[in-house]
Amino acid sequence: MMTYKHTARTALRGLTTNRSRSFLTILGIVIGITSIMLVVSLGAGAQALILGQIQGLGTNTIAVIPGREPTSPSDVTSLYSDSLKEKDLTALKNKANVPGLKSIMPVVFGAGAGSYGANAYQISVFGATELMQEIFDLHPRGEFFTSEDISARADVTVLGSKIVERLFDGTDPLGQKIKIKGRNFRIIGVLPQSGGGSLFNFDDMALVPYSTAQDYILGQKHFSRLIIQAESDIMVSSTAEDIKLTLRESHNITDPTKDDFTVQTQQDLANRLSTITSALTYFLVAVASIALFVGGVGIMNIMLVSVTERTREIGLRKALGATDRDILSQFLLEAVLLTAIGGVIGIILGAMLAFGISIGLSKGLGVDWQFVFPWNGAFLGLGVSGLIGLIFGSYPAKQAAKKSPIEALRYE
Repeated sequence: MMTYKHTARTALRGLTTNRSRSFLTILGIVIGITSIMLVVSLGAGAQALILGQIQGLGTNTIAVIPGREPTSPSDVTSLYSDSLKEKDLTALKNKANVPGLKSIMPVVFGAGAGSYGANAYQISVFGATELMQEIFDLHPRGEFFTSEDISARADVTVLGSKIVERLFDGTDPLGQKIKIKGRNFRIIGVLPQSGGGSLFNFDDMALVPYSTAQDYILGQKHFSRLIIQAESDIMVSSTAEDIKLTLRESHNITDPTKDDFTVQTQQDLANRLSTITSALTYFLVAVASIALFVGGVGIMNIMLVSVTERTREIGLRKALGATDRDILSQFLLEAVLLTAIGGVIGIILGAMLAFGISIGLSKGLGVDWQFVFPWNGAFLGLGVSGLIGLIFGSYPAKQAAKKSPIEALRYE
């Protein structure tokens, strides 16, 4: 009976006899593992980027969204609600109702045509308060609108860099007037370029006092969002509950299942986005795994060919005392070694590609896209590749073990 050491040496000799065929055999495994590593790494990088930007808004931030929380993908009745009004803003500002509230910022947004001279550009209008500068950490060149501008419904705006680029042709826009939906707005500030990779792309936005946006641009009395900051992180949960109770009282709602609003903390949002990105990553991994199955079929076919070509070798080994188990172990080990080598190559190649793409995304999008080595993907890939070798190598190995030594020696 052959020892395990001798079996391994024989299996390696069988693989190195025809290196080109061995490499082509594991190509499907290499592609599959590389794809898995690439998808898992980029998915982890995207998740880290999104969560980092959410946390950048502050862990004590709470968003109140009009409309109830959707219960299914087809639940469109919860969207586009106008349930958040001025009376709700007044009620929430009352410290007796929400003791943990530090600040509150109503938000409205929409789209409109912007023009300067003969140039025109479709822009996004974002109406808020002076707190926006602090919450989103904005540093415009020039000024930001004030609480007095909001009270006076002033026609002032802070423009994103892309709007300036499209409309002003190198002219300094500060102090100039831009038309938004036919109304003149004085430009008091210009934002630096933020890049399309940020959670909020302000490059295409015109920031205006929310009261001005409601009355003169969007023509609406309701709010698109209410962004609230709690006094501290530990008060977020209690503040969120107080907000719900206050809004239910304001809307005459006694049954919580009938809420026409959604209160969302940053942790809630982070958890949901993590779930979405993880589900998408797993789906893409499942798609990439098809290549592993194809590679496994290829390995089985090549191993069957190898068994046929080495029939005389099998007969000779059996004649010299090798058992069926020895032959089975040898060919099974060859299959597992093939797929394991393919798995290692795929892990290295996938990590290198993910690293290069991460650098490219960081520079191309202007964001801090981190390279994340997916240890779980590496262990999964190595384990799956070995398992594929075991599964798809079993049939050829059994065929080799069943050969009669006398018939095998007669084989031409």
